[in-house]
Amino acid sequence: MITKKLFISLFAGLMLCTALLAAGCVGETTEPQKEISIGYVTWDCAIASTHVMQEVFEEAGYKVTLVAVDAGPLYAGLARGDIDFTTTAWLPHTHSMYWEEYGDRLDYVQDNIPGDARIGLVVPQYVTIDSIEEMNNVADQFDGKIIGIEPGAGIMQATEDAIIEYGLDYELVASSSAGMAAELRSAYNNEEWIVVTGWAPHWKFGRFDLKFLDDPKGVYGEAEDIVTVARSGLKTDDPEAYAILERFQWSAVDIAEVMTSIEEGVPDREAARAWITANPDKVNYWING
Repeated sequence: MITKKLFISLFAGLMLCTALLAAGCVGETTEPQKEISIGYVTWDCAIASTHVMQEVFEEAGYKVTLVAVDAGPLYAGLARGDIDFTTTAWLPHTHSMYWEEYGDRLDYVQDNIPGDARIGLVVPQYVTIDSIEEMNNVADQFDGKIIGIEPGAGIMQATEDAIIEYGLDYELVASSSAGMAAELRSAYNNEEWIVVTGWAPHWKFGRFDLKFLDDPKGVYGEAEDIVTVARSGLKTDDPEAYAILERFQWSAVDIAEVMTSIEEGVPDREAARAWITANPDKVNYWING
């Protein structure tokens, strides 16, 4: 005969087993969160596009890791498979040295800003020369210096080549993207002559009245693409992520909006989120096709 006390004990045991079995089933069916890593150099354009794609992938359910490195380690990390992708490879000119070294171990996914990027030497409009060939005639007014960015950047190598090709009596001063912009701002506000390594798209063209110096020898190349490059194998390992990257395209105007917001003091993620919120159709297409 089952006593009331025994019945309660059996019922409690049954409920405990049911709870444990249910917990076990949940544990077996719950999938781990998807993960993706984005590599970038702390250039203004890369900061903007990287944080936009961070927001996009988080909306798609991914845990996103950002890896900020110099250009050389970025390409090496992609080639080793340590980084999943980057959004700001400048090809075929600016980053040609890295593509020649690592390209056979990388996946050229998609040009996300096609044919609307360029690099070169940039001066304020009030500077009275228009060509790199004229620079030696006014070297004193530029204090014999070209203000550059990080030493490993492709534009720095191109500028070293330009100094040789044009026989420039100038020193290329390595700095950073932010340092170059600060020097440009200071000189511009005082209407002083300055020449910097510059690229477009970039917020400085919306903030200051600037011009590229003509490059008749073509050292800096023609207009090029900003390209999404992934590690080899990402397409097979994560077709969903790869499909997002294949669909990711926007314009120089789009990226300039994010860059300008950041330059005005808006935090990186907040600027990216504001752009995402203002462009739901584009973002939905990137994620869902």
